Formats: sequence, C-alpha cells, structure tokens
Amino acid sequence: MDHPLIDLINSRIAAAERDGAFDNLEGAGRPLPRCDDPDGAVMTRILKENGAVPEAVSLTRDLAQLRETLRDTADRDARALLIREIALLETRLEIARRRG
Repeated sequence: MDHPLIDLINSRIAAAERDGAFDNLEGAGRPLPRCDDPDGAVMTRILKENGAVPEAVSLTRDLAQLRETLRDTADRDARALLIREIALLETRLEIARRRG
C-alpha cells in the first residue's frame, strides 16, 4: 500500500521539475557515492551531520579526559574517585567494542 501522501509528494516533485528546481544541481551526471548501508544511509548522514559518534569513540574521548584530570589531581580521595570512574569507563568501552 502506498503512503497516503504519495500523490501530493509526486505532484510537488513534478512541479519542481517543471520549474527547473533540479536543473544544474551539483554533481549532476556523476555517479552517486558508494554507500555501504543503503537502508541506513539517511540515518547515517543525519547522525554524521549532527556530530554523533559511535559509543566506543565517545567513551575513548571521555577516558582520555579523565586520565588527564587524574594526572593533574593531587588529592588522594579525588584520585581514588577518578580511578574508579576510569575503571568503569574502561569496562563500558570493552563492552561497546565487543558489541560493535
């Protein structure tokens, strides 16, 4: 079954073609770029454009920041807390890598 708005969508596309909205588009006549995941291509593009990164990348960045903070921290109690946080993030990173 077609989408309920398919006729409206098609008429808008046809009107845009008649008005020349698709003339002289960048990349016209060239092949489309290779896509490893055609079903998820739109979602991948949206995530990329909005700065989303895989969980493992995010956790690696967080770990680097915690380790830097640990290097600059002299207080024993604060260091102990940071070491626990680092251990937790390292575990989460390992889990993310195995999933991923």
